[in-house]
Amino acid sequence: MQEILEMFQSMSTQMQVFWGCAVIGTVIFMIQMALTLIGMDSTDVEVDFDGPNTMDLGGGISLFSIKNFINFIVGFGWGGVCLSEVVQSKWILSILAFLVGVAFVFMFFLIKKQTRKLEHNGAFNIEDCVGKTVDVYLRIPASKSGKGKVQVSINGSIQELEAMTEGEGIASGKKVNVLAVIDRATVLVE
Repeated sequence: MQEILEMFQSMSTQMQVFWGCAVIGTVIFMIQMALTLIGMDSTDVEVDFDGPNTMDLGGGISLFSIKNFINFIVGFGWGGVCLSEVVQSKWILSILAFLVGVAFVFMFFLIKKQTRKLEHNGAFNIEDCVGKTVDVYLRIPASKSGKGKVQVSINGSIQELEAMTEGEGIASGKKVNVLAVIDRATVLVE
């Protein structure tokens, strides 16, 4: 242990930063991975900003989260350590290490986006609504002049669908029957 500490102290400040980020980031990354594998994935705290620009990238992926920060630190640290033998300029090495950190975050986005596609279980089929009695959630305009919304309970989950009617308008809170499916998100009711 003493030898490792002496070796660390003999490094330049830049290399101490790279090694520190690499080792600490990797340890935290391994803990996050272990927690994810056992189902205790509570380390994905997202920074919430007020206003329209929350940096939400869609699909439940946010630009500012602890996981993204750790991914950046791991990439930055190991990028700096691995490239230090090849790149002699401290500025260029720092820029390349930064870019490797950004690349790690980008790879995380790609992996998370692909993983999110696997979460859809397909348990809800809109065709199963035909013949069911559903609740009108938002008023449905008369004669297919607009869309309202209905709530239907299928397979233990409540779905909200757009709805149209050929007859008179239907007020919120009424019960209606689903006659047909118009498209993958809209039903015809009476």
